[in-house]
Amino acid sequence: MAFLLIAVTTLHLIILAMLFIATAEKSWWTWENVEKADLWHKCFYDNSTGTLMCSSANENEWLRSVQALMVLSVLVSSLCLLVFLFQLFTTSKQGLFYFSGLGQIFAGLSVFSAVLIYTIQRKEILQDPRELSQGHFGYCYVLGWVCVPLLLGSGVLYVHLRKKKSFAA
Repeated sequence: MAFLLIAVTTLHLIILAMLFIATAEKSWWTWENVEKADLWHKCFYDNSTGTLMCSSANENEWLRSVQALMVLSVLVSSLCLLVFLFQLFTTSKQGLFYFSGLGQIFAGLSVFSAVLIYTIQRKEILQDPRELSQGHFGYCYVLGWVCVPLLLGSGVLYVHLRKKKSFAA
């Protein structure tokens, strides 16, 4: 039982780290490794200074919805981890972790909605005069898609997880 709880907690921490990276890092869309766009900034590599120069992204309704859904998923997943740890030490034997499970499922659906909106509406979100065929999705976008089944799977795992013995001293 202890191994299962450690594994579930570790999985949750890994998912939370991936969600945070996908939300905050600068690689949702990339053009030839010279320019990058994320949910918050649009950056380009300046050859003369050798630095990445960033400006705020052109906000529109689609981008704001993706931003809101990703931030919501990070917050809900964080809250679920705290509630799970609290329940682990306070609930009685045979207690269930429904809140954590349903929260993880909700976070998974939020990320799914965010990456789906980004996929379908990327032309309006990026608002770039160049052809989108010259660029490709970045690793943060891929991390978002990877988080979806992990969040849904961990949510189902939490719903079925039952506390076997008391950990409170």
